Amino acid sequence: MPRHKREPGLLPRPFAVLGALALAAGTVTVVRLLPADATAPSRPPAARPSGTPPPTPAGAPHAAFVGFVDTAREPTFDLPGQARRTGVRRYALGHLVAGGDGCSPKWSGLPDTDPPVMAGGADQSAATADDASQDSDVPDQEGAGAARAHTRAGLLDPGRNPVANRIGKLRAMGGDAAPVFGGPDGPELAATCTRPGGLAAAYRRVVGAFDAEAVDFEVRDSADRAAVLRRARAIHAVQRERRLKVSFSLPLRRDGLAPGDAAMLRATREAGAEVGTVNLLAAIEPRSTRGARLGLVAASVRAAAEQVARAHGLTDPVAAWRSIALTPVLADAGDMSERDARTLADYAARRGLAWLSLRGVTPKPDVSRILWRSPA
Repeated sequence: MPRHKREPGLLPRPFAVLGALALAAGTVTVVRLLPADATAPSRPPAARPSGTPPPTPAGAPHAAFVGFVDTAREPTFDLPGQARRTGVRRYALGHLVAGGDGCSPKWSGLPDTDPPVMAGGADQSAATADDASQDSDVPDQEGAGAARAHTRAGLLDPGRNPVANRIGKLRAMGGDAAPVFGGPDGPELAATCTRPGGLAAAYRRVVGAFDAEAVDFEVRDSADRAAVLRRARAIHAVQRERRLKVSFSLPLRRDGLAPGDAAMLRATREAGAEVGTVNLLAAIEPRSTRGARLGLVAASVRAAAEQVARAHGLTDPVAAWRSIALTPVLADAGDMSERDARTLADYAARRGLAWLSLRGVTPKPDVSRILWRSPA
């Protein structure tokens, strides 16, 4: 049988097949080497399982560290000095509670009443405010003026806290500090201030006195529906007037948040207030406890993240992780090792948490230094 003739310029069939295969392989290699934005649009990535965070890129920074100061127990705490020594630039200062008539903000650990009137009719608290207004550490003149205007009404000047009065110098270093309402040493204002407009005025007074960009609420009254709604409406009123970041610090249980706390978050959002961060206060098991102690915390945080997502009306639970902060609470200095601290910092970065903090007993210096290195 005669062989078929080739058209001039065509390769024999075996060589043509080999050439086509080589060309296809080369094309795949080139496409793989192109930058992502140079390739044709790809299909959307498959949805991740609920509760699984996006992978953290190599070299991603750790979550910020926020130092907590109980100003009643550490009245000599030097904010700018500690910031220089540790590198920590962000702090939370507790605690502001209800005093006086129930609508008067006061720092826990300070007396409810103003100092007695001095001879000659000069009110000593007003004189103190006058002196403070000339101190560069006082946040602003408006705050000092508001304090003078309210001293005769029995209100406690928020600027009388020596720790908080150093916020100005901390800000000059690029840092900041947020006042914390509530806590263990007195009722939060929302539980006692029932006068119409009084609660918003109390919050407004503290925010104005310290020119605060952020405040925290350590809430312990989520079962009080009336207090929850009063607080939400007052926060909403202040947020309508100025940009104010709000966080809630809530205890973390084995199964996540208490049902009442989760319901409070939802009710607060529905009332118009924006709670940007939920700070989980997590008790750390003693090192003598058998099993994965931090693994228990991680499981609890995962459950809380799903609750936060529902409370915030998020359809994707993964989006809730960046709205969560984690604060281990230590009962003993030895309850957290250097290895635990590194694990915790890596976990916070991998999950994309808003920040890390510590409460309770101060851990060993090397442990603290591992957490301090997180950028604030």
